[in-house]
Amino acid sequence: MADGEHSLKINIRVHLNYQVPEPCMVLMQLEVARTSHQTVENHDLLLRGNPQLTRRTAGGGIGERVWLKAEDHLDCTYSAQVSVARPQVELGAMTATPLQDLPADVIKYLLPSHYCAINDFDFLAGQQFGRHEGGELVTLMANWICETFTYDIGASNPTTSAQQSFEQRRGVCRDYAHVLISMARSSGIPARYASVYSPDVNPMDFHAVAEVYMQGAWQMIDPTGMSLPQRTAIIGVGRDATDVAFLTSFGDLNFVSQSVDVETNDSDC
Repeated sequence: MADGEHSLKINIRVHLNYQVPEPCMVLMQLEVARTSHQTVENHDLLLRGNPQLTRRTAGGGIGERVWLKAEDHLDCTYSAQVSVARPQVELGAMTATPLQDLPADVIKYLLPSHYCAINDFDFLAGQQFGRHEGGELVTLMANWICETFTYDIGASNPTTSAQQSFEQRRGVCRDYAHVLISMARSSGIPARYASVYSPDVNPMDFHAVAEVYMQGAWQMIDPTGMSLPQRTAIIGVGRDATDVAFLTSFGDLNFVSQSVDVETNDSDC
């Protein structure tokens, strides 16, 4: 940890309970990733019946996905304690990385993806924020979304696109992130989706934020305004929610219950 950085300990507990009408394969991504800015101090993934797990490195080399065969019930409990030491940065003062200097694996985050169109947002980026650029532009975009959108759990579903969320001016964290990602990409700034845990999310659940590529590194920003990078633990990253769903079933699952609890005793960080 560098001088001046603070470490925040975050305690996480997740419980998923689904009925499985017919045996099917399930892909899960709900474990906190091990990165240079967060250390998993202890963790436990318990599954009813102890099915065989197959682990695969997740997108961007961040975190892991777990394959398993679910039969009858999918009953999963994940618990972890994570130490987060993400440095505080002033995104608004950062400059955008010239397009020709982008690393090869970053270029795809300039392009449209399943939930995040680009052309639909060209007019807004040009008219509303045209005179700004770099980190200042992204910060203004995130603030605009936070101020003009209504956080509404019933306003969207897993098929809602960034354009639909923009038209409704409402949604949940997933939708807020998709809109910001689309707006940033339309302005020539690489942006990606990050699935995260944060103790500041209300109502408590899995959370989603955006990351933009600035000055040679990925910088986190939350357009809901609920979480700060220094108080956030990353699960995984991708082009949009398609790439980092916490649970994807290749067959039918019937929801029974789900809970996400994220806490910290450190109020000073």
